[in-house]
Amino acid sequence: MKLVFATNNKHKLEEVQAILPKEIELVSLKEIGCHEDIPETAETLEGNAMQKALFVKEHYDLYCFADDTGLEVEALNNAPGVYSARYAGPGHDAKANMRKLLRELEGKENRNARFRTVIALLLDEKEYLFEGIIEGTIIDQERGTAGFGYDPIFIPSGYDETFAEMGNEIKNTISHRALAVRKLADFLSTLSVKE
Repeated sequence: MKLVFATNNKHKLEEVQAILPKEIELVSLKEIGCHEDIPETAETLEGNAMQKALFVKEHYDLYCFADDTGLEVEALNNAPGVYSARYAGPGHDAKANMRKLLRELEGKENRNARFRTVIALLLDEKEYLFEGIIEGTIIDQERGTAGFGYDPIFIPSGYDETFAEMGNEIKNTISHRALAVRKLADFLSTLSVKE
């Protein structure tokens, strides 16, 4: 089965490809000739993921899934949440986003946070949602060079290293995206059993 993953993020593509069953041929937006900046104007992660998947379905008529991920920080009323990628402005600047988050957490004792990924899948005119959540804490300075986004300041519960320190091999087994993709993969494998 050929499935479009509505992203041009190379890191995400690699993470997801490593988890999906081998019989799923994963295709990026670039590979289908989609170079538009797909709108993400919904107020929720679910809404944004579905908006992206619907865009691909409507314009390219291909089976598709899309994800949206947010970092939800307890002391900031679950901000940045749906605005995580553009927290410090429209440029998707990870360093600026981290700096802003750390500034806003200065002096706050509660550093609890969670990463939440929602995947929207469109298949045979049906819509499906899958969610992955990982709890953790925000530390006060960056550690590690692997990963992307907020990985250098997020330590998942039960671990001593940030996502950026542990590297992709471990992260890809425990992360919010990995959990959501595993649910997607399990669902897709039930379909291939039926066919």
